[in-house]
Amino acid sequence: MPHHIPALSEEELEEGRRLFAGPCDFFFGAQTIEQLPPPERAEVAFAGRSNVGKSSIINALTGRRALARASSEPGRTKQLNFFDLGGRLSLVDMPGYGFAKASKAVKEDWQRTMFAYLRGRPNLARVILLIDGRVGLKTSDKEVCALLDKAAVVFQIVLTKCDALSPTVLTECVKEVEALAKSHAAAFPHIVATSSTTALGIAELRGIIAQFAEPAIGRP
Repeated sequence: MPHHIPALSEEELEEGRRLFAGPCDFFFGAQTIEQLPPPERAEVAFAGRSNVGKSSIINALTGRRALARASSEPGRTKQLNFFDLGGRLSLVDMPGYGFAKASKAVKEDWQRTMFAYLRGRPNLARVILLIDGRVGLKTSDKEVCALLDKAAVVFQIVLTKCDALSPTVLTECVKEVEALAKSHAAAFPHIVATSSTTALGIAELRGIIAQFAEPAIGRP
């Protein structure tokens, strides 16, 4: 197992497999904070720049090809999309950030709305912050890390599209992101390298997310 992936037990990996093998359905879309569904169960939110591969990772985790749909125009998705994992956990697909063509007003509105969600959601267990392994850290990524610190929300950095990187480049990328994580109080220290194409890191990420799920009915 690569050194940058936290060592999960076989039991934890199996729990992740079980959770994501069950039903997963879209159940709510909120364009404003006022529209958010009641905070009934723990939520794990996915954040990342436009084109980071967020939809692909969510689809890879759930084993569904089109559960989360990528917009043809980066930055077009403006709502928080909620998915129910068998009544045990909610996944939240946050709008992408850092889209080059968006106006300053649109970017500020994104930041204001997302910060309100991050700061005020009592059942938000963790944010999975996706970074494109091919392009590395961008200014917008660092700004969102600062936003998460300010909101006091624990976040974990997950690298995407790592199948396109050589082992040497991947190692350097992980080191760079690890250094960033160490500089943020709200950042979880372990970095997970993933690929929605080869399934690299997907089982581990399932296991990590499953730690926040409610116990399955009928099981201890």
